[in-house]
Amino acid sequence: MNQITNFWNHFQQNNFVFWLLNEISKDELKTHFDKLLEILHQYNKDLDLIIKNKTKGGELIITANGNPYLFKEVELLVHHAPVVERWKITTFLQPETNLSKYENGTDKPLEYYGITLRISEMYFIPLENPNKPTDLGIKVLLKNYIVHKDNTRLREAVYVHIEHLIGEKAFANDITFIEIGQLESEIDNAIELFELSTFINTKNWIAKICQNVFFLPKQLFWQS
Repeated sequence: MNQITNFWNHFQQNNFVFWLLNEISKDELKTHFDKLLEILHQYNKDLDLIIKNKTKGGELIITANGNPYLFKEVELLVHHAPVVERWKITTFLQPETNLSKYENGTDKPLEYYGITLRISEMYFIPLENPNKPTDLGIKVLLKNYIVHKDNTRLREAVYVHIEHLIGEKAFANDITFIEIGQLESEIDNAIELFELSTFINTKNWIAKICQNVFFLPKQLFWQS
């Protein structure tokens, strides 16, 4: 508990630094960020944090980097978060809500260790596990798969993009396995990747409805 208290005390005392992005050097800002991260790692070395500085307020996101075994650690930490003026404290990476940039194809390319991907140019095909019909797998299709297929960071890059798109908890809980391949023009059943959240929500809704269906005994049906 002392480690949780130490983290929030430090953030309360130093959060103003992250409002001074245009007034202090990048090196000084990095020093403050690294110190906050160091104190977080005293609580759990596998957690991470993201700071977003917006016009009306900042957001501090505590993430388990997609590891479901650490979700309770994140929730406990944020549960004890104090109220900090102009700051929103968030558990986990949240799903992207502004999809218009992907629909319009105006999203910026995302760089990851030399790998350039645009979500608006990524597609997926749902995959099923015959042994576990409730499991959802996807095959992610890339326009430039051939270019990056030998890059050892490719799978990691795709995972990061999907996690930021659908949110950390959905990525960990709703997708069982992922394959990656080349986008071919003749693939008719490919779905745009930015529709993945909608696809998952619909699948989960159908599964929930099916679980709640009650079947009437045969003797209740009138037969002629």
